[in-house]
Amino acid sequence: MIVVRNTFVAKPGSASKLAAMFKEAAAIGKLPKHRVLTDLTGEFNRVILEYEVDNVGGFEAQMHEYATNEALRAAMKGYTELWISGTRELLQVA
Repeated sequence: MIVVRNTFVAKPGSASKLAAMFKEAAAIGKLPKHRVLTDLTGEFNRVILEYEVDNVGGFEAQMHEYATNEALRAAMKGYTELWISGTRELLQVA
């Protein structure tokens, strides 16, 4: 199993908007075993979208879904205006 963790640093005042956008998009895209997290400690204004896939092929399938699902792309419209930086990690569960 692989955990895909997308971590964003939102612009001040935008973290809750970004988190809500991720929740909606995850539901539309039927993202498997997902959760949206916000910071309590560490870097301010962090929003993390995390989900599980069986293998790297599952990650590639999710990326294809994002690229081709018009409802999902509409839900994510403008999200790049809400954050400053971001990273993605693919973590294998031991």
